[in-house]
Formats: sequence, C-alpha cells, structure tokens
Amino acid sequence: MDHVFWIGSVSWFWFVLTGLITAEEEVLMNTKLETSDLRWTIYPNTDPEWDEVTGLDEEGSSVRTFQICPLESVSSHWLRTSFIPRRGASQVYVEVRFTMMECSSMPNTYRTCKETFNLYLYQSDEDTATHTHPAWMENPYSKVDTVAADFLLRRGGERKSNVKTVRVGPLAKRGFYLSFQTQGACMALLAVRVFLKKCPPVTRAFSSFPETLPHSLVQQAGGVCVENSAPLSEAPPTMFCGEDGQWVGPPSSSCACGPGHEPADSDRCRACGSGQYKASVGGSVCRVCPDNSNTHSAGSSVCLCRAGFYRAASDLPDSACTKPPSAPRSIISQINDTVVTLEWAEPVDRGGRLDLSYSVECVCCRGPVCVACADSVTYRPGQVGVTGRRVIIRGLLPHTTYTFTVLSLSGVSAVSHTTPASSSVNITTSRDVAVPVSGVRRTKASESSVSLSWTVPSQNQHNIQEYQLRYSLKGQDDGWQYVSSKSSSVVLNDLARGSQYQVQVRARTVAGYGHFSTTATISTLPDEEESPSRLMLTGVLVAIGLLILIAVVIVAVFCFRRSNRTRDPDPDKSGQFLMGPGIKVYIDPFTYEDPNEAVREFAKEIDVSFVKIEEVIGAGEFGEVCRGRLRVPGRKESCVAIKTLKGGYTDKQRRDFLSEASIMGQFQHPNIIHLEGVITASCPVMILTEYMENGALDSFLRLNDGQFTGIQLVGMLRGIASGMKYLSEMSFVHRDLAARNILVNSNLVCKVSDFGLSRFLTENSSDPTYTSSLGGKIPIRWTAPEAIAFRKFTSASDVWSYGIVMWEVMSFGERPYWDMSNQDVINAIEQDYRLPAPPECPASLHQLMLDCWQKERSSRPRFCAIVSALDRLIRHPASLKITARIPDGLSHPLLDQRAPPLSLCSSVGEWLRAIKMERYESGFLQAGFTSIELISHICTEDLLRIGVTLAGHQKKILSSVQTLRIHSGSLRY
Repeated sequence: MDHVFWIGSVSWFWFVLTGLITAEEEVLMNTKLETSDLRWTIYPNTDPEWDEVTGLDEEGSSVRTFQICPLESVSSHWLRTSFIPRRGASQVYVEVRFTMMECSSMPNTYRTCKETFNLYLYQSDEDTATHTHPAWMENPYSKVDTVAADFLLRRGGERKSNVKTVRVGPLAKRGFYLSFQTQGACMALLAVRVFLKKCPPVTRAFSSFPETLPHSLVQQAGGVCVENSAPLSEAPPTMFCGEDGQWVGPPSSSCACGPGHEPADSDRCRACGSGQYKASVGGSVCRVCPDNSNTHSAGSSVCLCRAGFYRAASDLPDSACTKPPSAPRSIISQINDTVVTLEWAEPVDRGGRLDLSYSVECVCCRGPVCVACADSVTYRPGQVGVTGRRVIIRGLLPHTTYTFTVLSLSGVSAVSHTTPASSSVNITTSRDVAVPVSGVRRTKASESSVSLSWTVPSQNQHNIQEYQLRYSLKGQDDGWQYVSSKSSSVVLNDLARGSQYQVQVRARTVAGYGHFSTTATISTLPDEEESPSRLMLTGVLVAIGLLILIAVVIVAVFCFRRSNRTRDPDPDKSGQFLMGPGIKVYIDPFTYEDPNEAVREFAKEIDVSFVKIEEVIGAGEFGEVCRGRLRVPGRKESCVAIKTLKGGYTDKQRRDFLSEASIMGQFQHPNIIHLEGVITASCPVMILTEYMENGALDSFLRLNDGQFTGIQLVGMLRGIASGMKYLSEMSFVHRDLAARNILVNSNLVCKVSDFGLSRFLTENSSDPTYTSSLGGKIPIRWTAPEAIAFRKFTSASDVWSYGIVMWEVMSFGERPYWDMSNQDVINAIEQDYRLPAPPECPASLHQLMLDCWQKERSSRPRFCAIVSALDRLIRHPASLKITARIPDGLSHPLLDQRAPPLSLCSSVGEWLRAIKMERYESGFLQAGFTSIELISHICTEDLLRIGVTLAGHQKKILSSVQTLRIHSGSLRY
C-alpha cells in the first residue's frame, strides 16, 4: 500500500500556465499538445522504470507524462525524445515542467534516493537513433545541465511543480535528441517544451525589418524603407538581432520620408496636403507653397508657378515664383563726337527679383537699311549682363544714325520664353570725326631707326588731312615724342640701339583729331658686333656654364645626404623620426577639414562579422569597454579590447571618440598600445585595440605590492620611456602621462595608451584636476609647472610627468603627494619642494626623478637620455642596491630642492652639493682643498689640475668662489 501511495503522489502534479507564445518564440516540440503516446525511447528497456502515463492539466485536458520512482537501484535510467529538427537555429531552449519527491520523505528502503536529474544532447543529421545507438553514456551524448528542483513534494505538504528553462547549443547538425537521465530520483516529467527565439518583424525609424533568426551573439538583418520613404545613405538599413530574440540598438543607417511626404509618426509617412510641398528626403515637415505657386495634387515635391510667373534654373524649390522685369525708364544719351553715353532709370517693376541686369543692342541705320553695329563698336563696362545703369559706347562712325535698345533682364527671362521688356533711343553722331587707326607695324629697322606703316581707315580716307604719331621708350609714359605725316607711313630716327618703343597713331580731319590707336611695340636692331656667329658662341658658353653648375649642385646634394645618413638626428630639434628611408611625423586629425578622412587614412575598417564580444570589462566616457575576439580571415584569432560608442551620440561626440583611433593608428611601437581597427559602418561604433591582460599599471602595482624586484620595476620604466621617446620623436605631446594611462600585458610589458586627452583635457572624478586661468582641466599632480601656469605643453612637460610615473612605479601605485590638496601641491612645487624617494628606492632612480622635475624645462633630460640612463642601470644592477636615504619619522616630508645658503656650508662636500658639483668632490680633496677657507683662494689653473675642464662648470664654481670671498670679507669686518 505504501508503494502505491508514493506512486500516486508522484503522478499528481500542478500545471502552471506559461502564457501566450509571443512572436519571439517558435516551438519545435511541446508534449502538452500531444494526445497520443509519445513513444520516447527508454533504457534499459527490460523491466523499465520510466512509465508513460496520461494525466489531466488544470483545464482538464489530457496530457502525456513520464514518471519514475525506482525502489532500489544504483543504475542509470534514460529517457530519450524523438528526433527534433533544429530549423536553422544555432541554439534552442528547453523548458521542463516536473515534480520531485523529497528524499527525506521516502521510506528507508530508498537508500539511493537523489533529488536531481541530468539533461543530455545528441546531434544528428538524420533520425538514426535506436535502442542501442548511440551508446547510453556521456560520450557520444553531451551533457547540457544537471537539473535540481526548487520545490520538493512531501507527504501532506504543498504540491508544487518545478519549471526549468535550459539553453542548449551550439547546434550544428540538422536535428537533435534530448535525453533525461536519473539515478535514484523519484520524479515525474509533466511537460517538455523545446523552442527557439527569434526577433519578430519590426519597423523602426521608417525602416522595416523581417523576422530574423539569430545564428550568433548578434545577427545582422537587412531591412527596407517603409512606403514613401527613402534611405539617407547608399547603404541599406540594417539592425542586429540578439541571441535572446530582441533587437539590439537603432538601425545602422536610417530611412526618412521622401519628397512630398512628411512623418505621420515614427514609422509612417503621409503625403503633403494641397498647397504644401516637401522637396527632399528627410525628417522635415511639409511647408506651405511659396508666393505665386501652388500644387495640383497631394504628395508634391515642388510647387508649380502660376501663369506668368517662373523660377530660374538656379532657384531652390522653396523660392517664390517671380516674373520678368518691366522696361527701363527715361533713357538719356550724351554724344561726344563718335562716343555715346547712355543712362537710364530702374524699371517700375523688378518682378520680385534681385538679380536685375541689362543688355544693350545697337543698330546702325543709313537710309532705309538698318544693320547690327560692327564688331569694332565697344561697350564699357559691357554690352550684356550690365548691373549698373550707365554704358559708354565707342567706335561709332561719324555722321551716322544709331538706334540703341536697353533690355531689362533677370534670372527668369530665359525661361519665360517672352521678349524682354525694353526701351530705345535714336542718336546721330557728329560728322567727319576721324576713325581710329589700326594695323601699326614695322617695315624696316636699323640700329637707330625704324620705318612704320599703318592701315588707312576706310570710313573717311578721303577726309584725312594728316596723321600724328607719338612714341617713347617702353614703360615711360611721360616721355612721349610727336611726329606728323601726310601719308600712312613714317621713319623714326635717332633711336637707341636694341631698345623697345611704344607707338600710337591718330588721324586728323576737318573736325579735329580722332582717338589714338592701340599701343604697338617696335624695337631697333642691336649692335653690329652681335653677329649670328657671336650670338651662337655666347649661347654655347652659357649652356656649358649651366651644365657645370648643375653638376656641382648634384655633387653637393649627394654629399649632404650621405653625411646626413651617418649622423644621428636630434629628435628634439627636428620633431621627426626616421622610418626606413623617409621621415614621418604625427599629424593632428583635427587639422583635416573632414575628421572622418583622418579615420579612413590612419585606421583600418573592420567588418563587424569578424568581431565577437565576450564580456563587458568596464565603462568609459563614451560607452562600454568589452573584451572580445577578432577573427580576420587569413590571420590567427586574437583577443582584443573593444571600446563602444553609446547610442544617442552627437556628431561631435562621434568625432571625439574616433579621434583617438586616428591618433593611435599613426603609431607603431612595442611600447605603444596597438590599434587593430575601427567599426564605423554599423552600430554601435567601435574601436578595437590589443587586449592588455593586467590592465592599468597603477592598480596592477597596488594589487601586487612588493611582489616585483628592483630590476623588474626598472624594466617597466624603461619600456614606458622607450614609448615616450618614440612619441617625442614623432613630435607628439601626450599631456596626460600617468600610471593610470599605462597598460600592462601578461608579459609585464608596459604600453602607453589613452590618447583621448592629448588634445582635450577633461575632468575625472578619481584624478582631481585644476582649472587653469586659460580654461581646460589639467591633472595637477602629474603636470609640469609651466603647463599649469601657461598651458605650455611640450616633450619637456611630458618628461616631468614621466618623473611622477617613476615615483608611482617605485612606490607600487601610491598616490603622488598623498592627501595634499591641488593648491598645496602647486604652492609646494613653486617653492622648489619635490617628492621624497619611495621606500627602498635606489638613489640613482630618485636622482633621475629629480632631474625630470627641474623647474627650467630646458634643464630636464630628454627621453632618449632617460632610456640610456635606465639601460645603464639594467646593465649594472649592482647600482640599484644603493637606496636613497629616507628621513626619520612617520611622515614623508617633501624635499626642498633649493640650495642651502653658502654661509651654512661647513665642508667642501656640502659646498659642492649646494652648487650641484658634487662629482668633483674627490678631485678637490686629492688636490688639497679640504676646507672652505682654502676654496676661497682657488683659480682657473687649480680647476684644470683638479679635472674641471668644462667651461660652464668652471664658470659656475668660480662664481660661487667669488660669493664665498664676499661673504668672508663681510664677516671679517
């Protein structure tokens, strides 16, 4: 009876409704919908423990269930489903509804009782499973999960069922089987539902995307623009479908309502109404038609002009329609011989336009016949396109009647297909005025004379009484000489040899002189000695001289380049570095008119399908920082750090975000963080760099406090200095060098990173900054004094920051200046106080820090010198055992770098240290200068004997000796 009771208790269950199946789920199998036997495979099939029974759910519907409650068994009991096609899914979800008996409620005979069961997966391209294939064991089956019950049944207790959902994947074959394996559990399988998740059809930003089944972490889906909309770029809209069946982010490229349509809501476009228009694709609304225009139908992209009104070809669709101007008014003419000046008033109606211009037409009438004026008639400022209201007309014939017509024109005159409005005036020129002469030419020439002739004007050749010619040396307009001639030729004598003259001719009739002709240039012959043979000889000699000069220049350039190749260039003077045969310098991406061009030039675009995001490891100013994998075809898979740009960004934020990639892409050095590429063609925008396993240097050192030897720390410092040496040679100033911006990989290689502040200095809550008087945020504790005061950032200011980084490294990530305020730090630096040596810091390293913190930036070492100094320490590790002296007491007071007064120096050693010449202490003592009194009598010869050969050091020591003498004299008196 007890056995029957427990079996009955297990058979009882409580069904819980799962709710309506949404569009995101597609069911592959659901036992609740089956009314006949499921015919699942049971193992062992001889005396099986699994029983298939029929039960009722809470709605009274018949459902098929499996139950098992072995009395005493240590063997495994398997239950395998039928073949389930995966329908293209890369992963599916299994929802299991079951009840489980509590072992403590079971009789003592159930000593092997358990409260869990295992779920297994077997994939296959065909439905080939039998009672013996595949073998009933973990391999070939793959274990998915061990399932435990949240609610256990006990006698007389509350009856609840359990629902567990398990993700199964990745799936690669056409289908699969699920197997349930128990070993001592007393349970019942009430329902099993297998389903996949997919993104439902969706419309966003006027883009429609179909139902999409994700095959990876994110699946790109292509969309189309909704009706009456068009894409804003050439690329079609795309969105990413997440593995959970949810759409991720906005579309990569949006659509917008097309011409003649405006947004009705976020997903629909409606046609513009009557009397409205929209000219282009975009999110703007329809506008009322401009003046003198209207639409004939809904959905118009342009308003048509009313009759009699027009738009010029250059007018925009939102321009009002206009009409041609009316005729000019009140034409006034002034006649001076054969010159006519026309003036007129503006038209009464400009037609609503501002581009008013005028054209002048000329007709010559002799008797009843009128023809267009000859080409010799000139108009000033012009004949067509005149914007003023005054024209001077020259070159008219004497005693001739002309008709001048002034036309009013505007931008719509050409498209109106009507005759422009105009006004005319008739005038008659004076009689017998001489026509200008033309065709002045040289017919014969010698060293001191030329013969000239010209063309006789045909209009009044019988009325010409004489010609007047004037000439002067070319360029001397105030030295004219005049000659008269009755014929159309003349000879000019007493001219200079080999000189050029400017000549003008005019004719005289009974009405007086006409106008001078245009200027003609003539020249006399050179000296007789300048024979052709002599000229040829001169040319040959000049050519030979030029060849010799070219050869000398080529040899000089060759020697100069050869000497440059043997000389080590000074990077601090040139700001450049040699890279192969050329020279390369850093280029600021913000100097580009289009910053996106800098991204395309310096950063490689990577296909988003090559990138797999694995986990979020942090958050930055612009978005999340993730760790992921980069799989580029033909290359080994690599781990990368991925910076993402969060949604809703502005164009400026996007430019600032990508500017760091434009900077990093220019650097190739083992101690500079390497840029793998960028993703800008899809959303979100990403920057991919190499992955640094140990993260930021400051936190890494704090985590491993005291775990590294001195030589390891110097090696880290050497790597940072090498990277900064490379940047300084590229003429690049970092501006924010600090341990937090140094990344460390698994091999303890340090690499300079975070170039976002190299142009823009911003505030960080964990790194207090100081606002300078010139604006901008500056990290005070790491910044050189001249950069704080004047924003003077140079490689020398980076050297100061490097000294602070050295202090951070040797103190294992301690905060510089501890808990001092920013203002206290500034005041201490101005008073020449400096940080003391960290505990167990080698004296040589602390001295190098003090050199980096010299107040005069020209006195600080360059990065090339810092690298050399660290290399020497690495080659001679014994020098690292000499540690700097730490002051007594619990606190670490700042070091005062100001030299003590010379009056307080009681020994030669103190005096030399006060003037920073302690390197010569042993030489002074060996030469017998053992007291301050003896020092005051030293001279230049003594310094040479001691070994002070540098002129600068001699001058510094002698100047201090002179101060000692003065001080000794004041004490004596």
